[in-house]
Amino acid sequence: MNQRKKYIDDLKDIREMMNRSSRFISLSGMSGVCAGIFALVGSYLIYDLLYTDVEQLGTYRLSVTSDQATKLMVIGAVVFFAAIFSAIFFTVRKARKNNQRIWDYQTRRLLENFFIPLTGGGIVCLILLFKGYYDIIAGLTLTVYGLSLINASSVTYKEVKSLGIAELILGILAVILTGYGLLFWAIGFGVLHIVYGVLMQIRHK
Repeated sequence: MNQRKKYIDDLKDIREMMNRSSRFISLSGMSGVCAGIFALVGSYLIYDLLYTDVEQLGTYRLSVTSDQATKLMVIGAVVFFAAIFSAIFFTVRKARKNNQRIWDYQTRRLLENFFIPLTGGGIVCLILLFKGYYDIIAGLTLTVYGLSLINASSVTYKEVKSLGIAELILGILAVILTGYGLLFWAIGFGVLHIVYGVLMQIRHK
């Protein structure tokens, strides 16, 4: 009995090591495409809200009223949760199609690595938004998102790290060129997500 128990324990240890060394492979490229589309729609709405005067585009200091700030947060929240919902939907669908477990050790690691820095950075962005630093918010959100992707890439596809680095670079540029923050935001969250999603569909279909 003791020998049998030892074999069972050894098998559990081996399974745990395999589980720790494997990666989360249920990410779907379609979730990236949908997130990009949502972001482009959100960018248009924000542009229509803040840049009714075309000459304002490129100005160093952006003037935003309290009503516009509220609408800005609503648009951002809708885009964020729509992207999260699409990610969950397509990830679950892909996992079921491939007979993979939806919730396991890799899933927990991925969520922890992604959402811990994202939540902390998001809180900082909200604080700065309430303090009136509107012109750097776009760059900061891109920077925080890029760092979160890089942190999460250790447990999933390598393309996620490439996307994170690209988002980080755009975020830094957006902070430097504050007048064009919305343009960088649209490229980072919109165009790059669509390109990333298409590549993921081709490579990992």
